[in-house]
Amino acid sequence: MVAGRNSVLEALRAGIPVEAVYLFSRLDADDRTREILDIVSGRGYELLEVGKPELDRLTDGAVHQGVALRVPPYDYADVDDLLDAAAATGRPPLVVALDGVTDPRNLGAVLRSAGAFGAHGVLVPERRAAGVTASAWKVSAGAAARVPVARATNLVRALGELKKAGCFVVGLDAGGTTAIGDLALATEPLVVVAGSEGKGLSRLVREACDVVASIPIDSDTESLNAAVATAISLYEVARLRAAEA
Repeated sequence: MVAGRNSVLEALRAGIPVEAVYLFSRLDADDRTREILDIVSGRGYELLEVGKPELDRLTDGAVHQGVALRVPPYDYADVDDLLDAAAATGRPPLVVALDGVTDPRNLGAVLRSAGAFGAHGVLVPERRAAGVTASAWKVSAGAAARVPVARATNLVRALGELKKAGCFVVGLDAGGTTAIGDLALATEPLVVVAGSEGKGLSRLVREACDVVASIPIDSDTESLNAAVATAISLYEVARLRAAEA
């Protein structure tokens, strides 16, 4: 289920498959809901008017703002799809990889940052990691409809494939050898790897990185979660690329 006016509208605009549209029977209309209804009627989707208790149940208590979609299971991309997406833009590839990030809300926040700063996709492991759930979609504020997510059975092997394709792999870790804002590789094809919420980068993933970079912070006792670290890093990469353009 995709819930909330912005998320539903972005999903419809992106043309993702839709099985049914649920609408609160006493919905207060605005520009978003009017566009939602125009798209739904134009494409002939099944439209079901329901009461608030039913909509609450269908969306598992999410903030739905009176509208939700039922969609098929998320269609994950593969690594080559991310490279193809970069090639279509004519810009050097920029991919975010997540190493064991298990909170779907963090994945959603990463997708939002990826969309904001021009990343061509996000790579996640198939096991012991967050996937694209309704929660991730909601937090992404619609970016999940625009930024492809690839799943890898083996993240280290997938990073190796990206390296063979010409990408440099940069891990994010507090003990990095360079500050992300000084990264000389920022204008090259790049994969930015963020670690899990508690353990950071795993040993094998860290060894697969060409460079380990850090984000300078004021206190040695503080740390940044994967979503925040990724957002800051993508901003710095975008800034460095713009300076070279």
